[in-house]
Amino acid sequence: MRCFVFAAGSYYGLPEKPEPGDLVIAADAGYAACRAAGLRPDLVVGDFDSSEAPKGENVLRLPVEKDDTDTLHALRLGLERGCRDFVIVGGTGGTRPDHTLANLQCLLFLAASGARGRLYGDGVVWRVLHGERIEFPGATRGTLSLFCIGEEARGVTLRGLKYNMEQGTIRPDFPIGVSNSFIGEAASVEVAEGSLLMMTEIQEEQA
Repeated sequence: MRCFVFAAGSYYGLPEKPEPGDLVIAADAGYAACRAAGLRPDLVVGDFDSSEAPKGENVLRLPVEKDDTDTLHALRLGLERGCRDFVIVGGTGGTRPDHTLANLQCLLFLAASGARGRLYGDGVVWRVLHGERIEFPGATRGTLSLFCIGEEARGVTLRGLKYNMEQGTIRPDFPIGVSNSFIGEAASVEVAEGSLLMMTEIQEEQA
Protein backbone atom coordinates (compact mmCIF):
# COMPACT_ATOMS: atom_id res chain seq x y z
CA MET A 1 0.00 0.00 0.00
CA ARG A 2 1.34 3.38 -1.02
CA CYS A 3 0.59 6.60 0.81
CA PHE A 4 0.10 9.72 -1.31
CA VAL A 5 0.64 12.98 0.57
CA PHE A 6 -0.40 16.28 -0.99
CA ALA A 7 1.51 19.17 0.59
CA ALA A 8 0.85 22.91 0.30
CA GLY A 9 3.68 23.89 -2.07
CA SER A 10 3.58 24.13 -5.86
CA TYR A 11 1.69 21.34 -7.59
CA TYR A 12 3.37 20.12 -10.81
CA GLY A 13 1.13 17.17 -11.58
CA LEU A 14 0.88 13.59 -10.39
CA PRO A 15 3.50 11.32 -12.01
CA GLU A 16 2.23 8.31 -10.06
CA LYS A 17 -1.46 7.50 -9.79
CA PRO A 18 -3.11 6.04 -6.68
CA GLU A 19 -4.60 2.59 -7.07
CA PRO A 20 -7.42 0.98 -5.07
CA GLY A 21 -6.19 0.38 -1.55
CA ASP A 22 -3.64 3.22 -1.55
CA LEU A 23 -3.97 5.86 1.16
CA VAL A 24 -4.40 9.51 0.11
CA ILE A 25 -3.76 12.28 2.65
CA ALA A 26 -4.06 16.01 2.01
CA ALA A 27 -1.87 18.11 4.30
CA ASP A 28 -3.59 21.43 5.00
CA ALA A 29 -3.70 23.57 1.82
CA GLY A 30 -2.54 20.53 -0.14
CA TYR A 31 -6.25 19.69 -0.24
CA ALA A 32 -6.63 22.04 -3.23
CA ALA A 33 -3.97 20.14 -5.22
CA CYS A 34 -5.53 16.83 -4.25
CA ARG A 35 -8.89 17.92 -5.60
CA ALA A 36 -7.21 19.39 -8.70
CA ALA A 37 -5.81 15.91 -9.33
CA GLY A 38 -9.36 14.60 -9.31
CA LEU A 39 -8.92 12.75 -6.01
CA ARG A 40 -10.93 12.71 -2.82
CA PRO A 41 -8.54 12.27 0.12
CA ASP A 42 -9.04 9.60 2.74
CA LEU A 43 -7.88 12.12 5.33
CA VAL A 44 -7.22 15.86 5.52
CA VAL A 45 -4.78 16.92 8.24
CA GLY A 46 -3.43 20.32 9.25
CA ASP A 47 -3.58 23.32 11.52
CA PHE A 48 -5.31 25.38 8.80
CA ASP A 49 -3.59 28.58 9.91
CA SER A 50 -3.37 29.80 6.30
CA SER A 51 -6.25 27.97 4.66
CA GLU A 52 -9.81 27.02 5.45
CA ALA A 53 -10.51 23.47 6.56
CA PRO A 54 -12.73 21.65 4.05
CA LYS A 55 -16.21 20.64 5.05
CA GLY A 56 -17.68 17.20 4.71
CA GLU A 57 -14.28 15.47 4.73
CA ASN A 58 -12.45 13.28 7.23
CA VAL A 59 -10.54 16.20 8.81
CA LEU A 60 -7.96 15.98 11.59
CA ARG A 61 -7.29 19.46 12.95
CA LEU A 62 -3.86 20.01 14.53
CA PRO A 63 -2.75 22.77 16.90
CA VAL A 64 -0.91 25.67 15.27
CA GLU A 65 1.95 25.45 17.79
CA LYS A 66 3.43 21.97 17.34
CA ASP A 67 6.70 20.21 16.58
CA ASP A 68 5.65 18.43 13.37
CA THR A 69 4.94 20.19 10.12
CA ASP A 70 1.60 19.26 8.61
CA THR A 71 3.39 17.16 6.00
CA LEU A 72 5.48 15.30 8.57
CA HIS A 73 2.35 14.57 10.62
CA ALA A 74 0.70 13.18 7.48
CA LEU A 75 3.69 10.88 6.97
CA ARG A 76 3.46 9.68 10.57
CA LEU A 77 -0.20 8.82 10.02
CA GLY A 78 0.71 6.87 6.91
CA LEU A 79 3.32 4.90 8.83
CA GLU A 80 0.82 4.18 11.60
CA ARG A 81 -1.56 2.74 9.00
CA GLY A 82 1.06 0.36 7.68
CA CYS A 83 2.34 2.25 4.64
CA ARG A 84 6.01 1.87 3.75
CA ASP A 85 6.01 3.45 0.29
CA PHE A 86 5.29 7.19 0.13
CA VAL A 87 4.67 9.62 -2.73
CA ILE A 88 4.81 13.32 -1.83
CA VAL A 89 3.58 15.99 -4.26
CA GLY A 90 3.25 19.72 -3.67
CA GLY A 91 6.22 19.52 -1.33
CA THR A 92 8.53 21.92 -3.19
CA GLY A 93 8.34 25.41 -4.68
CA GLY A 94 5.66 27.76 -3.43
CA THR A 95 6.56 30.74 -1.30
CA ARG A 96 8.19 28.78 1.53
CA PRO A 97 11.67 27.47 0.70
CA ASP A 98 12.00 26.48 4.35
CA HIS A 99 9.20 23.96 3.85
CA THR A 100 10.94 22.58 0.77
CA LEU A 101 14.01 21.89 2.91
CA ALA A 102 11.83 20.44 5.66
CA ASN A 103 10.19 18.08 3.17
CA LEU A 104 13.59 16.90 1.94
CA GLN A 105 14.39 16.13 5.56
CA CYS A 106 11.12 14.21 5.72
CA LEU A 107 12.57 11.78 3.17
CA LEU A 108 15.36 11.03 5.63
CA PHE A 109 12.74 10.56 8.37
CA LEU A 110 11.00 7.96 6.20
CA ALA A 111 14.26 6.13 5.50
CA ALA A 112 15.10 6.07 9.20
CA SER A 113 11.61 4.66 9.82
CA GLY A 114 12.16 1.73 7.47
CA ALA A 115 10.13 3.26 4.65
CA ARG A 116 10.90 4.81 1.29
CA GLY A 117 9.65 8.05 -0.19
CA ARG A 118 9.64 10.00 -3.43
CA LEU A 119 9.22 13.77 -3.39
CA TYR A 120 8.16 15.10 -6.79
CA GLY A 121 9.13 18.63 -7.79
CA ASP A 122 9.22 20.57 -11.06
CA GLY A 123 10.43 17.87 -13.46
CA VAL A 124 12.51 16.09 -10.82
CA VAL A 125 12.07 13.47 -8.12
CA TRP A 126 13.96 13.36 -4.83
CA ARG A 127 14.78 10.20 -2.86
CA VAL A 128 16.98 9.25 0.07
CA LEU A 129 19.29 6.26 -0.17
CA HIS A 130 20.09 4.90 3.28
CA GLY A 131 22.61 2.04 3.26
CA GLU A 132 21.17 0.61 0.05
CA ARG A 133 21.49 0.25 -3.71
CA ILE A 134 19.24 1.47 -6.52
CA GLU A 135 19.44 0.44 -10.18
CA PHE A 136 18.40 2.27 -13.36
CA PRO A 137 17.73 0.67 -16.77
CA GLY A 138 19.80 1.65 -19.78
CA ALA A 139 16.91 3.69 -21.19
CA THR A 140 17.12 6.17 -18.31
CA ARG A 141 18.03 9.68 -19.43
CA GLY A 142 18.77 13.00 -17.78
CA THR A 143 20.79 14.11 -14.78
CA LEU A 144 21.44 12.61 -11.38
CA SER A 145 22.77 14.49 -8.37
CA LEU A 146 23.74 13.16 -4.94
CA PHE A 147 24.07 15.14 -1.72
CA CYS A 148 25.26 13.89 1.63
CA ILE A 149 22.89 14.65 4.50
CA GLY A 150 24.08 13.97 8.00
CA GLU A 151 27.37 12.17 8.62
CA GLU A 152 29.71 11.17 5.79
CA ALA A 153 28.29 8.68 3.30
CA ARG A 154 30.83 5.90 2.87
CA GLY A 155 31.20 3.03 0.46
CA VAL A 156 29.57 5.03 -2.32
CA THR A 157 29.72 3.19 -5.65
CA LEU A 158 28.43 4.75 -8.89
CA ARG A 159 28.41 2.68 -12.06
CA GLY A 160 27.13 3.25 -15.58
CA LEU A 161 27.12 7.05 -15.20
CA LYS A 162 29.21 9.80 -16.77
CA TYR A 163 31.17 10.07 -13.52
CA ASN A 164 31.68 6.80 -11.65
CA MET A 165 33.00 6.05 -8.19
CA GLU A 166 34.16 2.92 -6.37
CA GLN A 167 33.80 2.73 -2.60
CA GLY A 168 34.13 6.48 -2.28
CA THR A 169 33.13 8.94 0.42
CA ILE A 170 30.79 11.88 -0.02
CA ARG A 171 30.90 14.55 2.67
CA PRO A 172 28.21 17.09 3.58
CA ASP A 173 30.62 20.00 3.03
CA PHE A 174 31.72 19.14 -0.53
CA PRO A 175 29.13 18.83 -3.37
CA ILE A 176 31.07 16.34 -5.47
CA GLY A 177 27.90 14.45 -6.42
CA VAL A 178 26.16 17.28 -8.26
CA SER A 179 25.30 17.17 -12.00
CA ASN A 180 26.13 13.60 -12.93
CA SER A 181 24.25 12.10 -15.88
CA PHE A 182 23.04 8.87 -17.43
CA ILE A 183 24.86 7.71 -20.57
CA GLY A 184 22.55 5.06 -22.00
CA GLU A 185 23.89 2.18 -19.91
CA ALA A 186 22.35 0.29 -17.01
CA ALA A 187 23.41 2.31 -13.97
CA SER A 188 23.46 1.88 -10.22
CA VAL A 189 24.04 3.92 -7.09
CA GLU A 190 25.00 2.28 -3.83
CA VAL A 191 25.82 3.66 -0.39
CA ALA A 192 27.10 1.25 2.27
CA GLU A 193 26.99 3.62 5.25
CA GLY A 194 25.11 6.87 5.77
CA SER A 195 22.50 8.63 3.69
CA LEU A 196 22.47 10.30 0.30
CA LEU A 197 19.80 12.65 -1.01
CA MET A 198 19.34 11.84 -4.70
CA MET A 199 17.70 13.99 -7.37
CA THR A 200 16.86 12.62 -10.81
CA GLU A 201 14.82 13.98 -13.68
CA ILE A 202 11.32 12.58 -14.15
CA GLN A 203 11.25 10.32 -17.19
CA GLU A 204 8.69 11.11 -19.88
CA GLU A 205 7.00 7.74 -19.52
CA GLN A 206 6.18 8.58 -15.89
CA ALA A 207 4.40 11.87 -16.68
